[in-house]
Amino acid sequence: MKESLNTPPPRPLCVDLDGTLIWSDLLVESIFALLKINPLYLFLLPVWLLEGKAHLKQQLANRVELDVSLLPYNQPFIEYLKQERAAGRQIILATASNIKLAQQVAFYLDLFDSILASDAQTNLSSRHKLKRLEDVFGKNNFDYAGNAKADLPIWEQAGEAIVVNPERGILRAATQVAQVSKVFPAREVCIKDYINAMRLYHWPKNLLIFIPIALAHQTSEAGMLLNAMLAFLAFGFCASSVYLLNDLLDLSADRNHPTKRNRPFAASRINIIYGTALIPILLVIAFAIALLLPLKFQLLLGLYYLLTLSYSLWFKRAALIDVMVLASLYTLRIFAGAEAVPVSISFWLLAFSMFLFLSLALVKRYTELNQHCEENQGQALGRGYYQVDMETLAHFGSTSGYMSVMVLALYINSPEVKLSYTHPEVIWFLCPLVLYFISRVWLMARRSELSEDPVVFATRDRRTQWLVFLGTLLLWLAT
Repeated sequence: MKESLNTPPPRPLCVDLDGTLIWSDLLVESIFALLKINPLYLFLLPVWLLEGKAHLKQQLANRVELDVSLLPYNQPFIEYLKQERAAGRQIILATASNIKLAQQVAFYLDLFDSILASDAQTNLSSRHKLKRLEDVFGKNNFDYAGNAKADLPIWEQAGEAIVVNPERGILRAATQVAQVSKVFPAREVCIKDYINAMRLYHWPKNLLIFIPIALAHQTSEAGMLLNAMLAFLAFGFCASSVYLLNDLLDLSADRNHPTKRNRPFAASRINIIYGTALIPILLVIAFAIALLLPLKFQLLLGLYYLLTLSYSLWFKRAALIDVMVLASLYTLRIFAGAEAVPVSISFWLLAFSMFLFLSLALVKRYTELNQHCEENQGQALGRGYYQVDMETLAHFGSTSGYMSVMVLALYINSPEVKLSYTHPEVIWFLCPLVLYFISRVWLMARRSELSEDPVVFATRDRRTQWLVFLGTLLLWLAT
């Protein structure tokens, strides 16, 4: 009994936040949350940083509200902390994040005895954090849980090291400077998650680039076909760059969404810092490829990037403008395909594509609104539509789709067709094919049987693939 009374209490366990307690990084998340409020804050970030990282974090914390209940917490590690605290151990949150965010996390978890965090003057990282810990607990009189290179000086002076979600090479470095008592492994890097974040499954949309060369009957020209393939890749990398940015801007909304919470960034299956670095890399690749193509294509790619960026930042929350921008982005691909080759395209093709893709954009918004209203009853999350708008969207969308068929019919009866096709009467059979496709998509949407982007659905749907095959065959027979 005396021995148990004389047993010294366990050393306090000091816990890092970013990359340790959570899989993500609050500084990066705060920056994207701020840019979502107003992208012009981008120009203030370097100004704040000039006054120090602590000042930058303070300015972000003053302007941004993060929902800490939605953060991607490291649950196995949290369960370990709960066990340690239940056993009488003192748990301290020691983080370089701003004190405001640290307090919110601590309050939500109700797990920590005290908090050490950055303020407006001091960025509590690495040696600054070590000095604070030694001032409070004394040298070698605390254990420390961390994950990064900045934690090595702290581990060196800690009683024991707990390595959580370690960066590459950190576990080996930690064992060389400290006694590692426990390891919580990092999540495995899965290339599939990065591919999903880049949304390569949306790349088939860029096949629209090949429509001008196909309608010009120039697919056998190797040089023109190569240009079209380069244009396809440029648009793909450019779109992926914007998809990554869009997901980072929408982190909080995605984590609160029944299906989007499974996206790689929202679920923190990929490193948020690596993902952020990919954005400019993919954009540089896109425009490097574009340099191999005519100047007009480069300008159209730039316009496409600005439109998609504006859509992510503003237009997707503006009712009706959002679907018009989406339809324009599809039509812009056809424009760009024509300039990459280059070949001329007719007014009929542009009018047809605008009406058709406006219909599909309205299907997409109708489906999202329908899914959200079934769960929440009311305004669609992050959109400018309400449940009462569903019938209006359906009327707009079906009308626009049938207008595209009318444009196709007028085109078939125009003089241009007789100059381009030997048997133009065969093309008439395209009208019922397009009518069937539009009617079927809207029928599925009204039945709540369509749960994804209708263009992505079309690339995967067996019936639509048969329609495309039959349409291609008709154009070949007409030639």
